[in-house]
Amino acid sequence: MRLYAIAIYLFLYSPIAIIVLFSFNAGRHASDFTGLSVKWYGKVLSNPFAMEALTTSLTVALASAIFASVFGTMAALGLQKVKGRVRVVYDAAIYVAIMIPGIVIGIATLIALVTAFKFLNPALQEFWPSWLGNVPKLNMGYTSLIGAHTMFTMALVIVIVRSRAAGMDRALIEASADLYATPWGTFWQITFPQIFPAILAGFLLSFTFSFDDFIIAFFVAGTETTLPIYVFSSIRRGVTPEINAIGTMVLLTSLALLVAAQFLLRYRDRQSSKINS
Repeated sequence: MRLYAIAIYLFLYSPIAIIVLFSFNAGRHASDFTGLSVKWYGKVLSNPFAMEALTTSLTVALASAIFASVFGTMAALGLQKVKGRVRVVYDAAIYVAIMIPGIVIGIATLIALVTAFKFLNPALQEFWPSWLGNVPKLNMGYTSLIGAHTMFTMALVIVIVRSRAAGMDRALIEASADLYATPWGTFWQITFPQIFPAILAGFLLSFTFSFDDFIIAFFVAGTETTLPIYVFSSIRRGVTPEINAIGTMVLLTSLALLVAAQFLLRYRDRQSSKINS
């Protein structure tokens, strides 16, 4: 079984290791390794199109992670008071949002936004006050990317934060109420410090999923280009060491964020064990 496990891991991670290795290729062709060099990383960082795509991905990932963390935390805390069959319905909706394929989310979001823009743009043309200047036109772009990624990643935050909230000591909250603390004061002084590691872990996971996403972004990006879309468009002309360098940097960034999120989740579990003991 150990040999079988090693073979599976080699099958999964050997292509990734090859991409990392060939990102340091001194030659121009990705298939011919002629020596070690970091020049392709310099070319990537000096490529204006790659940097613009990177800026778009970072902006969308940061905004969607913030919104997903805020709305997901609110939903997780609100679901604590929901019981019975209604709770089952909400739980099913959350897990379906996680398990549903990205292509389905992308197509559904595209159809929903196109339908909404079809009715909202004429309404804006008719009712927009003249003193506000030119009438804005709703279309695909940053807003659609952030909205789609927020809906996709918010379910992850709900699951993570809700699992932490379920393990909180309710006696602390009841004691805070007995001491005449307001609900808002109880949240900031009792609830928030206990669930903060889970919120931060959800934020990091949301950022990672949004930054790496290609399928959903491909449908709703409009004229904007994220880094995964840029890589996909560049691969059509052939794989180069520059593309391998981009993939390596994205891989290292994603791994760093996932390790940080895992560390925070483990820290949360250790803190919960100390409190319960």
